Amino acid sequence: MCRSIKTLRTLEPPPTEEDLQAAALQFVRKVSGYRKPSRANEAAFERAVAEITASTRAMLEALVVKAQPAGAED
Repeated sequence: MCRSIKTLRTLEPPPTEEDLQAAALQFVRKVSGYRKPSRANEAAFERAVAEITASTRAMLEALVVKAQPAGAED
């Protein structure tokens, strides 16, 4: 679906808050169909971005990564 969202799990250094917010914003834009929501929808749009950012951060912190990232040297 969101082909422009990059994988954040294997980034070195780890993804920044800005990386997480950018991915969340791309996702919400795609799902909602809005590039920029109307004033009536702005609060719901921004709340969704914040919630997805927090969920993504929590997920990445909880993941157990066993394999080396693609292209990593041994």
